[in-house]
Amino acid sequence: MSNLRTGESIDTIYWIEGEYITPALKEISYFMRDWRRGEVINYDRRNIDILAASHRLMETTEPYTLLSGYRSAQTNAMLRAGNRGVASNSYHIKGMAADVRLKSRSVSQMNAAGKACNSGGVGRYFGSNFVHMDCGPVRSWRG
Repeated sequence: MSNLRTGESIDTIYWIEGEYITPALKEISYFMRDWRRGEVINYDRRNIDILAASHRLMETTEPYTLLSGYRSAQTNAMLRAGNRGVASNSYHIKGMAADVRLKSRSVSQMNAAGKACNSGGVGRYFGSNFVHMDCGPVRSWRG
């Protein structure tokens, strides 16, 4: 995965019988890294749980395509300069958010699954065909 670029996907088992699998969490943190700067942090497992629960609700075997996971403050500032929709204190900076898509599911379907988890923020971006999910306060929006 050393050549991760926007749009790649991952399919990893990270939890079995009530236990998190540490090597898998490290692999997910690496996958979720800020690929622009090569920075890795411990990605918040609560958001992994939200993504996994949403995925199960959609009854698909297709792995998510990751558009953005963790972002350094510098990367977030660069993205914010070119897009007013990027939050200055984004949960991406804290390793608590992901922007994902599925070819087999619509933005509306992904949004409904994320909101059904009632566990964080869910933003739908129809124009860019992705859904933002984070483990912050429960809320929703349309970007």
